[in-house]
Amino acid sequence: MEVVALVSGGKDSCYAMMKCQQYGHKIVALANLMPVDEQQDELDSYMYQTVGHQIVVSYAQCMGIPLFRRRIQGSTRHYGLNYNMTPGDEVEDMLILLKEVKRQIPSVSAVSSGAIASDYQRLRVESVCSRLGLVSLSYLWRQDQSLLLRQMITSGIIAITVKVAAIGLTPSKHLGKEIKDLESHLHKIKELYGINVCGEGGEYETLTLDCPLFRNARVVLDKFQVVSHSPDQIAPVGVIHPLEYHLEKKVSFSASHIDNSIQATVEESDSVCEVLGDCPDILQAPCPTNDVISDLALDTKQELQITKPKKDNTFSIACWLHDPSKNSTDMREDLHLVLTKIEKVLIEHNCSWENVLYIHLYISDMNEFALANAEYVKFITQEKCRFGVPSRSTIELPLLQAGLGRAYLEVLVSIDNSKNVLHVQSISEWAPSCIGPYSQATLHKDVLYMAGQLGLDPPTMLLCEGGPVLEFQKALENSEAVANCFNCSISTSAVSIVIYCSISLNSSDRIAIDNQKDVCLARMKSQLNSISRSNRPVLVGPVVLYVLVPDLPKRALVEVKPLLYSGESIETSTVVTKEDLLTKQAYWGFQHESWYNSCLQKCIISGRICSAVVAVTHAISTKICSQTAEPASNDSQCNDNSEKQVATTAEFCIYLLDKVLLENDFSWDDVMTLRIYYTSSAKTSHGTLLKIFTTIFDELCERSGRIDSDKGPNFNLVPVLGAGTSASSMDNNILTCELFARKF
Repeated sequence: MEVVALVSGGKDSCYAMMKCQQYGHKIVALANLMPVDEQQDELDSYMYQTVGHQIVVSYAQCMGIPLFRRRIQGSTRHYGLNYNMTPGDEVEDMLILLKEVKRQIPSVSAVSSGAIASDYQRLRVESVCSRLGLVSLSYLWRQDQSLLLRQMITSGIIAITVKVAAIGLTPSKHLGKEIKDLESHLHKIKELYGINVCGEGGEYETLTLDCPLFRNARVVLDKFQVVSHSPDQIAPVGVIHPLEYHLEKKVSFSASHIDNSIQATVEESDSVCEVLGDCPDILQAPCPTNDVISDLALDTKQELQITKPKKDNTFSIACWLHDPSKNSTDMREDLHLVLTKIEKVLIEHNCSWENVLYIHLYISDMNEFALANAEYVKFITQEKCRFGVPSRSTIELPLLQAGLGRAYLEVLVSIDNSKNVLHVQSISEWAPSCIGPYSQATLHKDVLYMAGQLGLDPPTMLLCEGGPVLEFQKALENSEAVANCFNCSISTSAVSIVIYCSISLNSSDRIAIDNQKDVCLARMKSQLNSISRSNRPVLVGPVVLYVLVPDLPKRALVEVKPLLYSGESIETSTVVTKEDLLTKQAYWGFQHESWYNSCLQKCIISGRICSAVVAVTHAISTKICSQTAEPASNDSQCNDNSEKQVATTAEFCIYLLDKVLLENDFSWDDVMTLRIYYTSSAKTSHGTLLKIFTTIFDELCERSGRIDSDKGPNFNLVPVLGAGTSASSMDNNILTCELFARKF
């Protein structure tokens, strides 16, 4: 991509340009924001570094590319972390500046910035980029600052300190020093006082005098004045005010080594353009709007099916088209109908899209992903989600084969606004970016809902090469990078991990992925440092569910979707005896046997979380059916995939899940999601399964007395090619049930 680089003069913005070049991008212009008064060194700004701005004008000549500058007219008026367009705010000056760059150089498609740890700065750059249709490149984002400082020094960046404002740094001693000479001292005061060695906390600012991108000349600062801003005895603040400087040409790029045509190009391209003008009319991100919701919008030959919320605080909604004749032909129309229906249900419950924590988007054909996304963004936008857009997982499922239309949506909703969303749209080395209205992760009441992660190489956003095992390993690493932002690790905090596998994987690949999972998690656990608090529970191991699907985004072979618990455990004294279980589970004729446990995986956090998966193979299903059948019954009732066998297997699954809940003092009222996976090729239809499980819960409500008939659990039936607790057996299961329950 052709890139305009935001430059402050500091080491970070210059090194960010070098990283852009490393990943194959081309820096074609520079952009700088400066004070109105050239004699003023520093502004009271959270957004911009301006100390040394008098030197930045020379960068155009040093690099041989045009520099666009704007005097900052605005001030800080929007103080929230997530920026919205605010007239008169200093961020709008950046918008005007970059808009002019784009007008004069239409080929520019990306913006480089040197943000390392500041969400405040990153989110504002991303907001401007989104409004202008540009990609944000932030290759220093969340990098280890000690390693980053070392890389900057060894890469050839010559930068001096032009501001100090931290304990351990004094203007008279440390201003004007090269960072290579201060490196050891910075690490020393980091250990003593906890400063950021790259100066991300405002401890110091730098001015780059030379770097490998300065191909024509380097800056020589001849004379400067030290200006004291604060004589504080502990952390005095001082800045350098440049008085005189000159450019020293680099011999290797002198005129004697280039022909006249090249020399002319260089001279023409080192121009400096000052961008004037007031704030333009409101320029917001392109945002298609959905049609007005009306009953006419639901006028369709297909019947919409929806599971409505039964809880008052956090609940799930699912919606799909009932289309047994498989007449559906339009992805966008189907998804529009489903999204419209869910939006109406949200409004009925005094909610909106901003209350949504997580979305599972199931589509019938991954070739139509772009169409689905275009329809999705008509409903779910940054503007509608003040507290952050929900996280999302997108999977292709055999929906048409199951008679469910081309789009199926599950949403998890909370009526409060306490969620904390991580949404990084910038391309970086940290983790894959989410360019669009879906976030990497959503934290809500100590549960971290993570978006599905592919095995993408973050800086290039291309799938990792080397085969499915390496792709899976990269997906786990990307998940870990996101978890670390919340002071978690998937090796110690994961409650469940769903691993979606493409049908393109052969059996040996699936087994290799299964084996690699344990290796990766063990390695991550061994590499953990002190990021976890001592009172945070270290889980024995997550529930792991494998789901076989027709296709994944970008034709990936694997997608990983972890669910983490970031809170504290509490001790409970509840003891449930075998006699209690026999009394409370006196229905359906099951008497627990030891082999039942082979069908079950669970992860329990006492008093907080219950996660469980029950997976029943065809062979075990037949065994269950034969054991529970009456002696005089016909053996044909236990034929593979007969409705009777499926019904008995379904009862067995709910029996086991009920037992897990009882043993750990959870109730069905605590269940937030119950997802039931079935193979679309089975003889039992979606409609029949819906009736079977509805009947089971009606019976459970009547017989146990432990379920409120009005607030019983919602369950979602999900057609797949296979699902199970091991990669090798997932296409050999008749039913797989995934349950997540929590106490608030």
